[in-house]
Amino acid sequence: LTGMLSSFLDNAPTYVVFFTTALGSNDVGWLMVTGKTLLAISCGAVFMGAMTYIGNAPNFMVKSISEESNIKMPSFFGYMIWSIIILMPIFILTSFIFF
Repeated sequence: LTGMLSSFLDNAPTYVVFFTTALGSNDVGWLMVTGKTLLAISCGAVFMGAMTYIGNAPNFMVKSISEESNIKMPSFFGYMIWSIIILMPIFILTSFIFF
């Protein structure tokens, strides 16, 4: 869920919202010790932010600079298709390897 929202929002606010939601209370000690929930929230926010132009600010900057230099770039949905084809298998593989 963090990853899906992070694709369409900036990573930092998405991370903060889900981190705060996972807390449920003011005590963050358990989250720092176990790390599973924090790890899932962090990886979802960071990895999936690259799925769209707006999910990660550098993606949009590269698109703008490239188009300004007359280099053809995919549209918003075109980029999402490339992301699904290329990034999704990498994310799935990474999940199996590291988690």
